[in-house]
Amino acid sequence: MDEATPTAVEDEHTEEVAEEVAEEVTETTAEQKAPVVLPEDLDARVEAALMTSERPMTAARVAEALGAAGASGAVEESIEALNTEYERTGRSFRIEKVAGAWQVVTLSKYADVLDGLKRTKQDNRLSASQLETLAIVAYKQPIVRAQVEAIRGAASGEVLRLLMDRHLVKVVGRSEEIGRPMLYGTTKQFLEVFGLGTLKDLPEADELKPI
Repeated sequence: MDEATPTAVEDEHTEEVAEEVAEEVTETTAEQKAPVVLPEDLDARVEAALMTSERPMTAARVAEALGAAGASGAVEESIEALNTEYERTGRSFRIEKVAGAWQVVTLSKYADVLDGLKRTKQDNRLSASQLETLAIVAYKQPIVRAQVEAIRGAASGEVLRLLMDRHLVKVVGRSEEIGRPMLYGTTKQFLEVFGLGTLKDLPEADELKPI
């Protein structure tokens, strides 16, 4: 089998995982004393739990999350069955132990895909000037470029163009001022990127803290 590459670094959770491993030992003992009723779709439930977890989970923690505390042995069997199915169907991932707990990881042969995604994510990051300009537009819209520049104290034409290229800002009309300068506002994609339902969901200005 190809070596697997963890999808996230979990060093900061080493102590916490160690505690969970200890809990697993305790629950394994309890499991021997009292039988646990398991759902028929246990494999699917284990898969769902591990797929959505952002960090490794012990078998005991997975069992607890599924409402089947004490069934860590059954969870381990499910993981083995899932890995067998993944290998049989040629899937690009496996469930492997990371720092003593279980996590879905990508096979090393597909590392180039992860590298590409990482580069794309980095390319999509906004610079400080872009974030600053975007915040001004979001809170003051509709707003003309001159007003943005007055607030920022810097030329903002190029920054606004870049934000428009990223579909975060758009022209929403023209001002009644002399020369009828363009008015800028945010887009639907802006709401999606920042997880907002509407502009009313923007935090109040007094709730914002300097970084």
